[in-house]
Amino acid sequence: MHSRAFTTSPLRLDGVPIARPHPGACRHNSRTGKHCRGAGIVARAGVSEVLSQIADGVLAIPPTAFGAVGVMGLIGAALFVADPEKRRTAQTSSAGGDEKEAVKGYFNSVGFERWNKIYGTTDEISSVQKDIREGHAVTVDKVLKWIREDGSVQGISICDAGCGTGSLSIPLALQGADVYGSDISKAMADEAARRYQEQSRAEGSGQRAAPRFEAQDLESLTGSYNTVCCIDVLIHYPPDKMAAMVKHLASLAEGRLILSFAPSTPALLLLKRIGEFFPKGSKATRAYLHKEGAVEAALNEAGWKVTKREMTSTRFYYSKLFQAAPASL
Repeated sequence: MHSRAFTTSPLRLDGVPIARPHPGACRHNSRTGKHCRGAGIVARAGVSEVLSQIADGVLAIPPTAFGAVGVMGLIGAALFVADPEKRRTAQTSSAGGDEKEAVKGYFNSVGFERWNKIYGTTDEISSVQKDIREGHAVTVDKVLKWIREDGSVQGISICDAGCGTGSLSIPLALQGADVYGSDISKAMADEAARRYQEQSRAEGSGQRAAPRFEAQDLESLTGSYNTVCCIDVLIHYPPDKMAAMVKHLASLAEGRLILSFAPSTPALLLLKRIGEFFPKGSKATRAYLHKEGAVEAALNEAGWKVTKREMTSTRFYYSKLFQAAPASL
């Protein structure tokens, strides 16, 4: 990216100052006369929407998504606002200083409303949220494919740790798996149960057991399962707690552990930091990225080895997927 692609004259979208693209960064468009690369994505979604979603949930944006609008311009905008760490501390304080309780409160209230829409079928969502929905669905499909590759799921015990609204639990249960889904949010767990009943009636009863959904945090999970899945949840665990959680999840699995996490790369770390400066008013949780090597090291220390890995990336959703098995197998 050449510095001459920007001028110092401020441009604002959604009230946020960004760098104005130099005329040389624009190319001719037969309909509008000219087109500035990258500006369309941000303009359609809205800067405040894009940036708040960077810091919320499993979401990161590669620098090329902004094109000529530019990451550097967004960094400049960030200098005009308050330190996000102070905001996050105040938000956690509202939950008695307990970050887990802050997450729980968020996903039982406005967070539930937001993510229930994203993981649902309504068209009343933004273009950014639609992209997240599609990215998450791709990740779920990959998990389902991996599990089916080992044969029928009929009767297999599966723990969906952090089940959300049941996007993974429900199809597994409908295919005959013995599913236990937990989520820190009672609202999410209840919605997952409701969606299962709705889809089960639509497909006919068949010979299958209904999944069990409960409001429970990951730390409280016990039992033993053939397969443990934890999809798009580790983003809520800071690096110093991620390894312990990976080992805990591994202790629950007998033969397979499937995890997804937002990968930590220099570009995504930068854009996440920028996004933290522009939260939606409802934003109340932190989002943590993890180095691929650190997650794999935690698995190795637990006596597990990575057997499959894939990356899911859309414009606004980035998630690394690991499947692991006991190293002794």
